[in-house]
Amino acid sequence: MSWFGAEVNGPLVLTRAIHFAASATTAGAVMFCVFVADPALRQSRDGGAILQSRMAALTWTGLAVTAVTGLVWFMLLTMSITGLGSREAITSGAVLTVAGDTQFGLVSEVRAAFALVLAACLVLSRYVVLRWLGLAAASALVGAIAWTGHAGSTLGELGILHLTADVLHLLAASAWIGGLFGLSILFAVGRRRSAFGWEQLQLDAVLRFSALGMISIAVLILSGIVNTWILVGSFRALLVTDYGQLLLLKIVAFVLMVGFAAVNRFWLTPQITLTTRTKTHANALSALTRNTLIEIALGLAIFAIVGVLGTLHPAIHFMN
Repeated sequence: MSWFGAEVNGPLVLTRAIHFAASATTAGAVMFCVFVADPALRQSRDGGAILQSRMAALTWTGLAVTAVTGLVWFMLLTMSITGLGSREAITSGAVLTVAGDTQFGLVSEVRAAFALVLAACLVLSRYVVLRWLGLAAASALVGAIAWTGHAGSTLGELGILHLTADVLHLLAASAWIGGLFGLSILFAVGRRRSAFGWEQLQLDAVLRFSALGMISIAVLILSGIVNTWILVGSFRALLVTDYGQLLLLKIVAFVLMVGFAAVNRFWLTPQITLTTRTKTHANALSALTRNTLIEIALGLAIFAIVGVLGTLHPAIHFMN
């Protein structure tokens, strides 16, 4: 498979992209529940229960996809390293060798442990302390991905900076993208509810997510600058290398997401704040729902690009 003139492993890229999206959705859904849905909807028992049920389904689905694609990723990488087929990789013991003797194998085992902790916390989510433990496990599950990529192979103090920036980047992306899925579910629940006071509770959730989203965008920009400086190094490398060109495409998609987020925050949210149960309110809410779905689509496109970037040599390697 060739993309931008670079040969890439199609199955590995697709698996990585789906795995990143599922991991981010899982962690983001947990963050949305803890920071947005639970505090905003605690006064609406029925509405909160409906939303909680659907968010639980989203989280479980994301966790299941994360687990399956994680196993597929591990097998594909083992096959790539050893040159063996899937059956030979298992029967020869190559899988155990990769699991025990490589950084990727160790990180995969640690992430599997975090996934099990998260699953246990989801089962026992009625206990508040376990919701916070679940948040920590979900954050660790997605943050540990940093050790499987370029940041995990950067040495010295620069490596510490790179890993820190990458972990923050992953967490912020999860809070935003996963939160958008939660927001779309919130809107879907809201369309089916006409109980008095629900609109105000829904608005409270929108405002809370807006604050979370702005923090996420700020962290994404700052950590993205650090990562770009480490992996690309110069504006010329951004333009003339396959890695840089794909990164530019990712930046364009991100800028479009920020644009829609800005419209949501500074134009549509004030409209639903000032008017309730009116045509203007309904139109603004409809536009907010549409923009949220567009942001999700752009976010998934970014994950596809990230799936490719992780298989390419960083641009800075070709400019020295």
